[in-house]
Amino acid sequence: MLSINPKMPARLNELEEDLTARRKRAIEEDWRGEVEGLDLTLTFLRGKREQARRFERTGPVTLDVPVVPHHKPKLTGG
Repeated sequence: MLSINPKMPARLNELEEDLTARRKRAIEEDWRGEVEGLDLTLTFLRGKREQARRFERTGPVTLDVPVVPHHKPKLTGG
């Protein structure tokens, strides 16, 4: 799994250009398995780029730690 930093869309665009060029060559050379693999990689890359764009629009999410009030435990007779 590729984990995306929200500041990476430019790098993802470069990767897509490279993968697209490799896909074009694979089609010209009739490397069907390679084309399928590149298509899959391009699909994942585009999904990650969209995820990074969503992160840019929404910003980070703050997760607060819940506060549990202090209480004394009850003692039970055994």
